[in-house]
Amino acid sequence: MNSPNAQRPTHNGAPTAPIGYLLHLADNALVFGQRNAEWCGHGPVLEEDLALANHALDHMGQARLLYQHAATCINADPALTKAFDHLQGARGDGQVSEDTLAYFRSAHEFHNYTLLELPHHGPLAGPARADRDYATTIVRNFLYAALMNLWWTRLQDSADTQLAGIAAKSLKEVRYHLRHAGDWLVRFGDGTAESHARAQAALHHLMPYTQEFWTGSDAEAAAVANGTGVALSELKPAWDALVDEALAEATLQRPKDSGYVSQGKRGVHSEHMGFLLAEMQSLAREHPTATW
Repeated sequence: MNSPNAQRPTHNGAPTAPIGYLLHLADNALVFGQRNAEWCGHGPVLEEDLALANHALDHMGQARLLYQHAATCINADPALTKAFDHLQGARGDGQVSEDTLAYFRSAHEFHNYTLLELPHHGPLAGPARADRDYATTIVRNFLYAALMNLWWTRLQDSADTQLAGIAAKSLKEVRYHLRHAGDWLVRFGDGTAESHARAQAALHHLMPYTQEFWTGSDAEAAAVANGTGVALSELKPAWDALVDEALAEATLQRPKDSGYVSQGKRGVHSEHMGFLLAEMQSLAREHPTATW
């Protein structure tokens, strides 16, 4: 069986990004959108409740475009169709679609960063419950938005014209996400003693997971090779500069990079991923052939 990361042309001879690369981007957007959506009806103030709901919709929209692109490529390639044959017919139509890619894959088939699946609080076991911590949400939103601001910018020049178009649209959204999270990061860090402590604790909890941003993968290497993707290691100096500038303004201390490097992009997830998918996928799996 051919690898889903192999380089394949479109019908007009232009390269398309490897399926693994598209799914990594899509899974990031879907899982992160699901997490931000959890604030709907629970925001600290009404304006923020609406803001994070809109952020979640932005990420869901990005995920849909990426899954649609991936599904089109899969259905057009017999080798890829075979690789994803367990998803065909999940909804009774014999096709891979955005819905089957989102709702009928198991945790180990998702390739999102572990950072994005973590709950909105400090470290606890998967089934444990704690109050949502808005500082944790803001710190994570900032760290990820800083990355995507750089990543989408570079992907505008992707040889995969469909991906380049998605990048251009997504960049407009992520610029607002970065500004929103950055403003709140400063409010927390340079605010009260409690808000500063919460933001600093969130940084210590979440920063180690960002080490995964810079680890390569077969999909990334294939995307770089055919001009459809970018090596994220090239973005690290600019990301460091963005993060360091914001933390300095917020009077927060950046933790040192250390400890275990998470491997969500390789399908090795935290204990939280299964609980997230169980909630997100339950209705689709209960009624797989329903139309809405």
